[in-house]
Amino acid sequence: MIGIALQIAMACVALALLFNGWRLLKGPALGDRIVALDTMVINAIALIVLVGMIGGTATFFEVALLLAMVGFVSTIAYCKFILRGDIVE
Repeated sequence: MIGIALQIAMACVALALLFNGWRLLKGPALGDRIVALDTMVINAIALIVLVGMIGGTATFFEVALLLAMVGFVSTIAYCKFILRGDIVE
């Protein structure tokens, strides 16, 4: 029963990634594209965690944690670059 629920969850997260990719390409404003990119990182983290749960290995959880840290820092750096034109002050 859990296996079926995990497969359904993976399909839902993959569909969310598809919709985020559409918003990234067709976003009317730059802010929409930044939010879509950040949401794609969150959905990728969820997908990695689901794969780790299906596979039963703890390595995927460490990868998800590293991606969360890198995704947060890259989103902040990209927003700062858009606002000021320079990342390092």
